[in-house]
Amino acid sequence: MVQQDGVMHHPILRQIGEIADAFQLETYVVGGFVRDLFLGRTSKDIDIVCVGDGMVLAEAVAKYKEVPVSLFKSFGTAMLQWDGWEIEFVSARKESYQLHSRNPNVSIGTLSDDQMRRDFTINAMAISLNKKDYGRLLDPFNGQKDLADRVIKTPCDPGRTFSDDPLRIMRAIRLAAQLHFSITPETLLAMTAAGDRLGIVAQERISEELHKLMATDRPSYGFKLLFDTNLLSIVLPELQKLSGKEQIGCHSHKDNFLHTLEVLDNLVNHSSKLWLRWAAIFHDIAKPLTKKFDPIHGFSFHGHEDLGARMLPKLFKRMRFPISKEVLGYVQKLVRLHLRPIALAKEVTDTAIRRLLYEAGDDLEDLFLLCRADITSKNEVKVQQYLANFDKVKKRVLAVETRDKIRNFQPVITGAVIMETFALKPSAQVGLIKEAIKEAILEGKIKNEYQEAFNYMLMIGKQYAL
Repeated sequence: MVQQDGVMHHPILRQIGEIADAFQLETYVVGGFVRDLFLGRTSKDIDIVCVGDGMVLAEAVAKYKEVPVSLFKSFGTAMLQWDGWEIEFVSARKESYQLHSRNPNVSIGTLSDDQMRRDFTINAMAISLNKKDYGRLLDPFNGQKDLADRVIKTPCDPGRTFSDDPLRIMRAIRLAAQLHFSITPETLLAMTAAGDRLGIVAQERISEELHKLMATDRPSYGFKLLFDTNLLSIVLPELQKLSGKEQIGCHSHKDNFLHTLEVLDNLVNHSSKLWLRWAAIFHDIAKPLTKKFDPIHGFSFHGHEDLGARMLPKLFKRMRFPISKEVLGYVQKLVRLHLRPIALAKEVTDTAIRRLLYEAGDDLEDLFLLCRADITSKNEVKVQQYLANFDKVKKRVLAVETRDKIRNFQPVITGAVIMETFALKPSAQVGLIKEAIKEAILEGKIKNEYQEAFNYMLMIGKQYAL
């Protein structure tokens, strides 16, 4: 018997078991809930397998709880919410696949059949909910041992498992990062061999797994696994192309792929924001396209931040990432500006700081986090020196912000004021005058106060003979 309180004293599972007994349905809790039970992890998802008609059990549970239930009869599944828990019911089944699709052909099966179709041994364990043997563990593939050994492997032939449903490749990597598990060598080999099969998986599903990977406390481990299995060139080739050092004479450059993962690790320690983490992945994405070599100065990547930001719209569309200003615009901004704070350490002028404040806007703090995470080196003395310079710049930036209130400012002189003053219609000239006023404020020539800005506008008008 499984003695974990999570099952023995779980009121929802007890009630489902009682309802199943009333309908004489052999019923089990399976999958991630059981896995997490042994690991001591919290879970709000429950998967129920019913040997018989799972739809009948789902509808009976929904009626008892007086909650709606969603039925997916073609897949033999149902789903409902119960006090914050998401419960999925499925009839025990067999699955078979065709080469061109990861959607299975489903037929009625036994519990053993259902366990055999599971992705990994640690997700194939089942616990009985029926009164006669409540809490009994059925673990035909030694998932409990694999949990103890902290390994991920498939219950059946891994080549067949990943060929049938290639999304399991991404799940294996995400799960390894989530649980800090390793993947067995034979499983890794099968993942590599089945890589081309990812082409039959909808991009949205792949990206969903990448987002889950990115949300773990060690996403770099997952990206390293993708690289080691040659899957990164399929999933995110731009990141894979960052890999590799190069040396010519006494000049060399670091491995920008490993540097990117180090930046990601640094950032993960300070923020859980999904798109800030993606900004870390993309911050150097254009370095391969901007790499140049000079015999005197060595390697350079001038302009990689601007080109990287321009690459993102096409990349986001391909990855089915959101292309809204709030997401794409945010990541572009961070990629484009990620060198700016460090560059200010060479010459910290109020004008340069005001421009940074204006361009970063509400994302200044996230930009600071990214920039600080970007300070990496094997030379610890060098790292500490850069960090000290960065802290000096940050302090100065915040001081200028407190004094000038430049962040997200809008010039007090609007286009309407310009048109009314000079009797102009909407035109490029109005935009030029407005831009000149904004530049004067950023340069510190005038304050963003109405009368001072109005007088400056009149001076510009004279230059345009208005």
